[in-house]
Amino acid sequence: MKNWSGAIQWNPAALLFPKSTGEVVKIIRAARKSGSRIRLIGSGHSFVPWSETRDLLISLNAMQGIVSVDAEENYITFWAGTKLKLLGKILHQQGLAMENLGDIDRQSIAGAICTGTHGTGLSFGNLSTQVSGLEFVNGKGEVIWCSENENRDLFQFARLSLGALGVITKVQLRLVPSFLLQMERKKEGLEKVLAELEDRVNTNRHFEFYWFPYTQTVQTKTANVSDGPKRGGGVGAYLNDVILENATFGLLCQLAKLLPSLNKGISRLSAKAVSGNRKIGDSHKVFATPRYVRFNEMEYSLPLENYKDAFYYLRKLINTEKFDIHFPIEHRFVAGDAIPLSPANGRNSAYIALHVYRGKACEPYFTEAESILREFGGRPHWGKWHHPDPEFFKSAYPQWLNFLRIRNEMDPEHVFVNKWMGRVVGGK
Repeated sequence: MKNWSGAIQWNPAALLFPKSTGEVVKIIRAARKSGSRIRLIGSGHSFVPWSETRDLLISLNAMQGIVSVDAEENYITFWAGTKLKLLGKILHQQGLAMENLGDIDRQSIAGAICTGTHGTGLSFGNLSTQVSGLEFVNGKGEVIWCSENENRDLFQFARLSLGALGVITKVQLRLVPSFLLQMERKKEGLEKVLAELEDRVNTNRHFEFYWFPYTQTVQTKTANVSDGPKRGGGVGAYLNDVILENATFGLLCQLAKLLPSLNKGISRLSAKAVSGNRKIGDSHKVFATPRYVRFNEMEYSLPLENYKDAFYYLRKLINTEKFDIHFPIEHRFVAGDAIPLSPANGRNSAYIALHVYRGKACEPYFTEAESILREFGGRPHWGKWHHPDPEFFKSAYPQWLNFLRIRNEMDPEHVFVNKWMGRVVGGK
């Protein structure tokens, strides 16, 4: 087994594909009886070893699609293994949509909510905030339903749980009517964008940008609801998104990997090559961006008021040219929420994401950047590279100890522990 970037590889004792909640119950009860451990894998899109195990690995790939529909409330319950790409297609057929999504649609809905996956837009929280209820099987083999109205305290922890409470089997989503989205991408100057940032973030439904290291160039992405008509798809979009943005960039990444001295020049070349475009389409398709160039990633959420200072020192670090990097730095903006383990808990947040082409050393770069981001109140995206530090998590998350208490109630035998989980939350 390996994750999406290929940096994490392991050999589980068995890979299991349950087809129902009942089968998940049997697996967990048998594992508890035998003393085996269990981990989950979705699409392998995590950059830390949440799924790594020498014991049992469960995939929910056989548990996809709709479980039930509540037409009056615009709620649909999905099997937890449903991939976001399929989920978007199904919702569109029902005349519905998720209000916001990230830019990758390959994850399962359970994996996305367990790690705090998010999009951008200060009117919207991460994907977990769109969950209205869920079913999971805890470490004792008990089937538990919790929601906004039932077992509410447990629900707050369960909808972003790191997979520590049990195996999520069903996810109920709060939905909106289908809508068209207009996405406009532009090449712009960094200082201009930073000067206008508050206005852009507050007056657009979605705003984000990518900064090209060693330059004053960014690519902005601005999206708002549109009345149509649809435009910008077809062959032209394929040529831009797949050929220009992925294939060409992939060749440049290979070149930078072979010849590290070229990293700065390749970043500048990439900045010069940025072009603008506009497209209008169904929201779930516009949100998603093809990602064929593989990388390792670290992302931190910062209090919005600390963002510019943190980014200033991060730029200083990158411009020292200590590290062989050229990937653009991604900036997104997310509403605060009340989910205990959400990186945006209690505060509107700016997320800064750093990427390193796969096969290149990333830890020295990520470690120094992490120290800057933590100094300004940063919290890590749970599915992306970070140092597991329980004392830091205790200080960063006010309800961390409550989470550990609930985790021990739900999984007293620590069935769901692997080496990484043990470093984060403890375990046998």
